[in-house]
Amino acid sequence: MLERAESYEALIRGFRWRVPGRYNIGVDVCDKWAGDGDRLALIHKRADGGVERFTFARLMRLSNRLANVLAAHGLARGERIGILLPQAPETALAHVAAYKLGCIAVPLFTLFGPEALEYRLKDSGAKALVTDGEGLAKLAELRDRLPALSVVLSIDGEGDGAVDFHEVLDRASDSFAPADTGPDDPALIIYTSGTTGPPKGALHGHRVLLGHLPGVELPQEFFPQPGDLFWTPADWAWIGGLLDVLLPSWHHGVPVLAHRFAKFDPEAAFALMAEFGVRNAFMPPTALKMMRRVERPHERWDMALRSIGSGGETLGEELLDWGRETFGLTINEFYGQTECNLIVANCAGLMPVRPGSMGRAVPGHEVAVVDPAGNPLPPGQPGTVAVRRPDPVMFLEYWNDPEATAAKFAGDRLLTGDMARRDEDGYFHFLGRDDDVITSGGYRIGPGEIEDCLLKHPAVALAAAVGVPDAERGERVKAFVVPQEGEEAGPALARDIQAHVKNRLAAHEYPREVAFVSELPMTATGKIMRRKLRELP
Repeated sequence: MLERAESYEALIRGFRWRVPGRYNIGVDVCDKWAGDGDRLALIHKRADGGVERFTFARLMRLSNRLANVLAAHGLARGERIGILLPQAPETALAHVAAYKLGCIAVPLFTLFGPEALEYRLKDSGAKALVTDGEGLAKLAELRDRLPALSVVLSIDGEGDGAVDFHEVLDRASDSFAPADTGPDDPALIIYTSGTTGPPKGALHGHRVLLGHLPGVELPQEFFPQPGDLFWTPADWAWIGGLLDVLLPSWHHGVPVLAHRFAKFDPEAAFALMAEFGVRNAFMPPTALKMMRRVERPHERWDMALRSIGSGGETLGEELLDWGRETFGLTINEFYGQTECNLIVANCAGLMPVRPGSMGRAVPGHEVAVVDPAGNPLPPGQPGTVAVRRPDPVMFLEYWNDPEATAAKFAGDRLLTGDMARRDEDGYFHFLGRDDDVITSGGYRIGPGEIEDCLLKHPAVALAAAVGVPDAERGERVKAFVVPQEGEEAGPALARDIQAHVKNRLAAHEYPREVAFVSELPMTATGKIMRRKLRELP
């Protein structure tokens, strides 16, 4: 959607949304390209090291077969299809088939436990589930409590009440007429990561993919370019993996690399990107922080990266400097949330990147910092990030929760619940979740700046800052620190870390308490769960 411009201002002036009256994600990302029989869509590196390649033409035939199988099992337009799989060809096929059927895809993370799965399958009323052997094992104890679930397809073969995915596909027709859907017809339910309470199902229409395009193209330095190949370690069950990488790439006919890490391995990530010549990546900040601990990566691997985007937590100056040294490029931070994603971004090739800023409003989105009533605040004043509706990337509603949907808006503005300030030039500076902001001695302190400063200490590997009750100040800053390997965690190191922050930020921002931990509690998407830290003694 973006056409390269000489400046950010020119880019904004020249932008127009192009949302057709009839639109189906499955047709757009797959069938549209199938006429070019050799066009590569997916490179799948399996866990055993084997590599398989899929063209768009092959994906169209297979997704048509799966759509026919699901229809034969009674799946009709508007019904929900759970997808409990890692990054794999079958995962993508399930999505494309669901959209072509006019059904609603419900992506589910493979590391969810039984309670998390039961909640989402029951809340969505999923009628079908596509999964593997691991998913079946989890489902076994839940099946009796999911009366709506009538068919389960397993990519690892039949058993435990499941149908053999590959066997039924082999017997199905590869001819299918996709549903005639409009941009506002429901296509996808993505459950929020639950950093501030029980997860809610954000229902999105088919237009959500079109709404994502400017926010992918900008931080990926005017994606696509000839030779691009996209990869992310983020699971396709999350909006970051699915709508920041897989579906936008296929909209543009760009191939995607799929590989499942049982557990993220930073050295293996470098090796994988070098092996396949990955040109574009979405790397969550947590992954980058882990990769930062790898010694001399630019000397050990020959990488071809052209662009890296990152979002979910503030990057900070330390990671930006490391990225330039390691990859020879500036990592572009962006911002969004499940309900309204990729609305603010950086693009180093177009405008200066300011450390600590998540960028400027992506073309097509009207973003402001507002007070609780939804009134825009002047530059420099902290408030809530808000987006004006209508907006193609914005969710339709929370599934089965009209009260929560209504509470998400103040007039025509969606309230993200994230605190930020906007400077005179339109750059947004993230301060934290509304409930993460620390109020100490009359100051409102965002944890992001403190955490960035903590990471600059050579003994700190990972860090999080929270506010804890304090009789005198209301709250005091407490830092939870994962020390670098070989560092002795104790009072001397704590004092050194405190002085490091106090000397570089301000006296009211330094952590008056430092706790050393072996790991930080995080959501499955790599966001620090600060509320869990606040609950610790």
